[in-house]
Amino acid sequence: MAGQGSAGNVLAALCSFFIPGLGQLLQGRLLMAIIQFCLAAILWFFLLGWIIHLWSILDAALFKPR
Repeated sequence: MAGQGSAGNVLAALCSFFIPGLGQLLQGRLLMAIIQFCLAAILWFFLLGWIIHLWSILDAALFKPR
């Protein structure tokens, strides 16, 4: 992926919109994908999963590879 604002980040953010962590998985960040997916799944039981869901989308969209 080229970096922030690239088509890859837009695609990753779109994937995270549907499933939290999927965009991070697409970017090759397995640990972050697992963390965000599990946190969202747990917090949706308390109706707070939307917080992690938004974090996942923003994290995928603003990711800058080193």
